Amino acid sequence: MEETLHTGIGAVGHLSVIIAFVTALLSTFSYYKATVGSSLEKKNEWLTNARVFFYTHIVSVMTIVVALFSIIYNHYFEYHYAYSHSSRNLPTHYMISCFWEGQEGSFILWLFWNAWLGLALIFTNKKWEAPVMTVFGAVQAFIASMILGVMIFDLKIGSSPFILLRDAMVAPIFETDPNFVPEDGTGLNPLLQNIWMVIHPPTLFLGYAAGLIPFAYCIAGLWQNKFKEWIRPALPWMIFATAILGLGIIMGAYWAYETLNFGGYWNWDPVENAVYIPWLIMVGAIHTMIVFKKSETALKTSIILVLSSFILILYSTFLTRSGVLGNASVHSFTDLGLSGQLLLYMMFFVIVSVALCIVKWKKIPTSDYEVSNYSREFWIFIGVTTLSLMSFQVLIPTSIPVWNAFLGFFGIESNLAAPADQIGFYTKYQLWFSIAVAILSGTGQFFYWKKMTKDQLVKDLAIPIVISLLISAIIIVSTVMNNMSYILLVTASVYSIVSNSKVLFSILKNSSIKLSGGSISHIGIAMMLIGILFSSGYSEVISLNNTGMLIFDDAPDDTMNKENVLLWINKPRKMGEYTLRYRGTFAEIEGAPGYVLKSDLDLTDDPFKVIAKKDIKFNKKTYFKKGDTLRTHPENTYYQVEYEGEDGEQFKLYPRAQINPSMGLLASPDIKTYATKDIYTHVSSVTDPNQEKEWSDEKEIESKIKDRFFLNDFVTVFDEMERLQFVDGVPLSQEDVAVKAKLRIFDNDRVYRAEPIFIIKDRQIGKVPAYIDDLGVRITLNKINPESGIMTFGLKTTMKDYIVMKAMSKPLINVLWIGTLVLMLGFIIAMYRRFQEYNKLEKS
Repeated sequence: MEETLHTGIGAVGHLSVIIAFVTALLSTFSYYKATVGSSLEKKNEWLTNARVFFYTHIVSVMTIVVALFSIIYNHYFEYHYAYSHSSRNLPTHYMISCFWEGQEGSFILWLFWNAWLGLALIFTNKKWEAPVMTVFGAVQAFIASMILGVMIFDLKIGSSPFILLRDAMVAPIFETDPNFVPEDGTGLNPLLQNIWMVIHPPTLFLGYAAGLIPFAYCIAGLWQNKFKEWIRPALPWMIFATAILGLGIIMGAYWAYETLNFGGYWNWDPVENAVYIPWLIMVGAIHTMIVFKKSETALKTSIILVLSSFILILYSTFLTRSGVLGNASVHSFTDLGLSGQLLLYMMFFVIVSVALCIVKWKKIPTSDYEVSNYSREFWIFIGVTTLSLMSFQVLIPTSIPVWNAFLGFFGIESNLAAPADQIGFYTKYQLWFSIAVAILSGTGQFFYWKKMTKDQLVKDLAIPIVISLLISAIIIVSTVMNNMSYILLVTASVYSIVSNSKVLFSILKNSSIKLSGGSISHIGIAMMLIGILFSSGYSEVISLNNTGMLIFDDAPDDTMNKENVLLWINKPRKMGEYTLRYRGTFAEIEGAPGYVLKSDLDLTDDPFKVIAKKDIKFNKKTYFKKGDTLRTHPENTYYQVEYEGEDGEQFKLYPRAQINPSMGLLASPDIKTYATKDIYTHVSSVTDPNQEKEWSDEKEIESKIKDRFFLNDFVTVFDEMERLQFVDGVPLSQEDVAVKAKLRIFDNDRVYRAEPIFIIKDRQIGKVPAYIDDLGVRITLNKINPESGIMTFGLKTTMKDYIVMKAMSKPLINVLWIGTLVLMLGFIIAMYRRFQEYNKLEKS
């Protein structure tokens, strides 16, 4: 019964995929017929059919979502997808991440968003429904085909997320036991176990899905010879798509900053580039569409940019999922054998777009409006050209693996290599493009709001330029900035903020806040540029190793040894203006607000459960009592580092690390945030908690109660002896004796307690040693001499705990994050205005 239920869910899911695919095709055909029908009656009949098919498609998509999440949530590891991406001990929010960690799940996420956006279009724009939804249905059919998982002769169509493990893997266990089900899954990639990875992919895919809407309007407009009319309904959706995709990109950047340890948020990895490229073109498209609304110019440019933006989204999908970037990116998906299908998907819409443009090009109206140097059209055109060049500068090198693969397909060997120093290569060019963007966004706003002459331009720009130069000079002098490109970027960015602020003030004074979206967005972009400049260009390693000690013998160069410090536990270490103390390893406990010292927890047979050795308190509130069984995440260890500044300021950071069997040390930073900078700290090397310790030969030490002696160089006080009535795991009778010695061990300013136990049971001697893992000591109570009062302790030692850590100062990084919020605010205001405008027009 249970097995039937499990396999039944997969069967329902797979059937729903087939229904989703078929209904997408049927809705496409029906919407097509509703568009080209010869009579109103026929059109309405086809329209009704199309809606029924699309509604059925939505139900099917939702069934797919529910079926796959049920399989993950209920740990049905007989399914390959659940086994490969989930495990029993993941909290629910990470199970959500499991849903889209794999290729199939991410296609379902895309399908999900497209379905609901299609429904929104059906209810909000009846006039354009048929042609627009024809495009939507076609896209849905292609995406649904990616998860069909069927074989037609030798042709594989899609990869099903509902395939059983025994059908996906060849393993001897299935020959002896075809119904074998693993106890647990392989789990979620440790780097994805971060809250930003729960919300970043859905945001990114919503941006992808929303990018389809302006594309669909544009195709519908060309198809229906409504060359101008499509702009108004498409514009607010283009702003929405650009805002959401941009937000998704920034979320991904923040995840990288918070989770990875390369010290930044953008690494110019090909997968990162793949979403940046269409976003730039989408920003350009917004500007040309707005220009067209104002003066009916730039229509052809708008068409090209809107079509290009969606095709670039498809190209981005092809890059990241075809396996072509396998050697160029650590983030790309592995090839599931879908590269041909992905190529077909992309080429279909490329051919449709190009063919429509060729056929309709001469019919597309152009404007006789003469563009002068003092017109908004001229400045926006220059800005859009800059954005397009920015995009191409990233697109071409990122596509080198595709070019090599393309030539290889024809038997031509190409070894063209991507830039070795990708950060340096892309930054060098993008920095100059950014200067141009800042100047244009600062100047263009003046042309946007009024007709400009040379004299008027000088009058309007004079004050912003003077103020900008003054502010920039202060910044340049105070930061001792001497790099010319940095000087120009900071000056241009300040100018953009000042000039857009002047325009914003004028708008708020004379008009409505609804018109302020452009100015606010430009201010946000300029703030982001300043934040990027300082946090990247002036990022400073503060964990400099000035001792001359070689920390890493096998480091490829001196950088690792120069930029890391070794911290022995409890031993203070000076680092610039701070004194550091490493305080040991901590664990995360479910239900507690902070981290708990691992030595305060006893392990159990279940690695995800521990027992509290003492009451767990935070801020004087007791969360757990001594002896409580607690739930933890054993893969994560947090290393407490105390910072004490010269001014007396104190704070603690908890950089995290995992020792992953296949991926090695996975270190995530902890960050102290100030208004003007971040202190970014991560571990570079730690002792492996899973590695067997090598203990020294035992050394015996004699002591009386109240004596002081040394244990491995640590001053130790023998406080007292205590007779025990109970010893865990050892049943005691009336004749048996158990005592424990109470020792205090001093390491700098920290005191540890050790309580080795001595047992006489059935005239046999037993010993329960005490371990102080931090200090690397193992103490046993070997002998008791009641006559002399002398106890003999056995001491074994191993290396005491340590970490190697790296710390960086990231100046003004908050300006980047605040700038992002300002940019999003501008997008929201602009989007609201354009949706409102279109609704009023439709009602009039």
